[in-house]
This record gives sequence, structure tokens and C-alpha cells, in this order.
Amino acid sequence: MTLASKLRDRDPVVGNWLTLADPAVTEASAQLEFDVAVIDREHTPISLETTTEMARAVDATRTDTETLVRVSENDATEIKRVLDAGVAGVMGPMIETAAEAQELVAATRYPPEGVRGVGIGRATGYGDSLADSVENADPVTIAQIETRDGLANVEEIAAVDGLDGLFVGPADLSAALGIFGETDSEDFLEAVDRILEAGHTVDKPVATIALEEADVERWLERGFDAVMVGVDVDYVLSGSKRAKRAFEEAVGEQDVE
Repeated sequence: MTLASKLRDRDPVVGNWLTLADPAVTEASAQLEFDVAVIDREHTPISLETTTEMARAVDATRTDTETLVRVSENDATEIKRVLDAGVAGVMGPMIETAAEAQELVAATRYPPEGVRGVGIGRATGYGDSLADSVENADPVTIAQIETRDGLANVEEIAAVDGLDGLFVGPADLSAALGIFGETDSEDFLEAVDRILEAGHTVDKPVATIALEEADVERWLERGFDAVMVGVDVDYVLSGSKRAKRAFEEAVGEQDVE
């Protein structure tokens, strides 16, 4: 099954969130057979060229892992160029109205359904499969709900035709609610439940990210259909901390002896 079909059928989807500008990280994610590797271009220096190489690294593993890109903003030019790199779809940050969601969808679709320009790139076999690629393009399109306005309009956003799902950004949403990081708070959980209900009412999946291992089960039990189960740089930090702590404990034991 493709990522698009899994999401549209609301099958459980597991993903890895990538912030490090290195194709090896996406390749490793694909080797571990995550359903999706999400490349974050909103909060990182990852370039279009590196995005292309990261997507190519995933495809080279010949597993079922697919690549999704969170673009830096809801910009038709950036979305077009990212999709031309041959990724499975995009996630638009800070979507606040149904009109913005419609713009996001339109940017991923070729005319007459949308405004995406036709170009010769990796997604079209560098032009060799241009007609077929244009005719059968079916990119995953996800709107991120992470502001007060986005929350207020979430029902209308979820109902936008062509939008495949919603994504809850815990950090930004909690910050927008004035309770940064308080993901156990009643206000935050009420917001989460509203987003889940908005998506599920129109039979669309809702995804989020787990910043702690304990959050994986917690968010699945809450009703999320897809969970990005960690962030690459956090794996590096947590593993490094464990290794450094082991060294310091060993040195401490030697000092005692």
C-alpha cells in the first residue's frame, strides 16, 4: 500500500521526523521501514537540493517508505519545486482558514484542478514520463493545525476537498494557547480532541509527533491515526547523553577504587 492509501484508509502510520540535512538519515529511516520520513524544511536549513538527495536516498532502499516534506510556508512556488523533487506529498504549516487549505491543495494539483506548474524534473522522470506523471499525480496533502485561528476554523479546514488529513503541532499549538509544553493540560487536550473530531467527522486522518516515547501510546489511545515517533537530532542527543553518562559513571567507579 502507498502512503496515500494508508492515510486515506486511516490505517496506522508510523513516521520519523527529520531535521538533519543528510541523505544518510532518510536512507536509514527507509531501511528501518518507517511508513514515512518527514523532511522538515520549516525549521531547518535543508535546501531543495538536499531535499532531492534525501528523497533519492529513500527510494534507493526499495522499501515501502515514502517521503513527505513540511514546507517552510504555504507557498505555491516552494510546494511546486518540492513536489518536482519526487516526494510523496507535502505538509503545510500554520494553516488557519479553509481558504488557506484550498490554496495548499491547489498548489499540489495540476490544472484544471489546481495551479501547479508542469516542469521537467525528478518527479516526471526528467521529462521521460511527463504526460503520465501529470495525469496520475496524486500527492498527499496535509494541513498543520497549530494556531488559535487554525483551531477555531478546524472544522472548515478539515472539510476542504482534496485535503488528505490534519497534523497537530504540539509545540506551536500549546504555545499559541499560552501553555507552551503543557500537553497534559485540560485546555491543550480539549484542543486536540476538537481537531481529532474535526478530521474524523469527515473521515480524514489526524497525525501528530511524539516527543517522548511515552507519548506514542498516549497519542494512539487518544485517537491519532499517524504518529511521527521521534526526531532525528533527539536520537543523536539522547544516545550521546547515555554514552557520556556511561563514561562518567565508569570514571567515577575507578576514582572510588
